[in-house]
Amino acid sequence: MRDRAWLLGLAIAYGAASLFHHAHNALYLSAYPNLPTSLTPARVMAAWVAQASVGILGYALLRHGRQRAGLVLLAIFGSLGYLGLAHYQRAPVHAHTAAMNASIGLEVVAGTMLLVCALVVLAGATARSGVAGR
Repeated sequence: MRDRAWLLGLAIAYGAASLFHHAHNALYLSAYPNLPTSLTPARVMAAWVAQASVGILGYALLRHGRQRAGLVLLAIFGSLGYLGLAHYQRAPVHAHTAAMNASIGLEVVAGTMLLVCALVVLAGATARSGVAGR
């Protein structure tokens, strides 16, 4: 299935971008503006593990014949990339370093690509099965 190869590639790319952002956040936590003091590097990395688990479960379901459920989870996984934009609720873009903005932007772009691909494949699968229009 060609779609599965694309989805795997995009899921890996998004997972790597997300890991880069979370690792950068964990390493430079005190430099990120206006983050809560309760946030620790361990909590940042635990959040990444939780997010990655959604993607892993989605792909596993897809591989084991649960196409719709897998695609929905992969779409959710991709959409989690938008959580990085919450940094800009805490402080404006110019208050972040170029590396911070790059890590956030990379995560958003990679997540968007996965989200769109998963939704396109899901729409095609739904149309082929005749569920659309019911």
